[in-house]
Amino acid sequence: MADIPSLEPHDFWQELIPADAPLPVDDDSGYVDFYPARFPDGRRLLLPLRQLPGHRDRAVASLIANQASFPVEGALVEGMTAIARRYEPEVVVGLPTLGLSLARGVAKALGHSRYVPLGTSRKFWYREELSVPCSSITSPGTGKRLYVDPRMLPLLDRRKVAVVDDVISTGTSIRAALDLLSLAGVEPACILTAMVQTERWRSVLEEIRPDLPDRVHGVLRSPLFRYRDGRWHPDAPMGPN
Repeated sequence: MADIPSLEPHDFWQELIPADAPLPVDDDSGYVDFYPARFPDGRRLLLPLRQLPGHRDRAVASLIANQASFPVEGALVEGMTAIARRYEPEVVVGLPTLGLSLARGVAKALGHSRYVPLGTSRKFWYREELSVPCSSITSPGTGKRLYVDPRMLPLLDRRKVAVVDDVISTGTSIRAALDLLSLAGVEPACILTAMVQTERWRSVLEEIRPDLPDRVHGVLRSPLFRYRDGRWHPDAPMGPN
C-alpha cells in the first residue's frame, strides 16, 4: 500500500480529513512521516511524527495548536466543549501557552464571559508564593515558573473548575497547574486537552490522587511510537478516554 506523499511542515494541522476518505496507511504496516489522529466523529487530522530527544527509536505525534487552521481549532474547541458540558464547570482555567486560545474558546462556547489564564511571565504585582516550577515535553528544563494572577483568586473560590491545555504527555505541565491551583485551594473537576499523547502522564497524576486520571479527557489520542523495520509503530494501546 503506497504512502501518502510527505507534507511540508506548514501543511500540518490545516485540514480535517472526512471519516469516509481513504488513507493509504494502516496500523499493521506502521507510519513513516505522520499519524492520522481520529476525532470522535471519525474525521482525521494528520500529525507529524517527532523523534524524542535522546531516543533514536521513540517518537510522538505532535500537535501545535496555535499553528492549526481555524477550522481545525474550531473542531478541537467543539470537542472539548462537548466533554466540558458533562461536568458543568463554572470557571475555565487555561495553561500557557498553547492551551490559552483553546481555553478561551471553550469558555466562550460554554457561555462564560471570561476565563482564567495562568502564565509564565511574572508581572510585578504577582506573588512568588502563588507560583510553582514548570516544564513540558516541548520545553524541558527551562527553569520557568507558573503563576496565577492574585486578582483572579476570587473567580476560583469555591467554583467548579475545568483545566484546559493543548496536550497532556508526560504530565509535568498538568501537575504544575494542579500544584498551583492547590495553593489557591482549588481541585479541578476535569482536565480537558486537545490531545492525550501516550500514557506516560497517568502515573504522575496517580501520585496526586489515584482517581485523577479518570478526570482527564482529550479530543484526539496518540500513542508512543517505536521505530522498527523502517517504520514507526504504536508502542502500546491507548487507555480509555
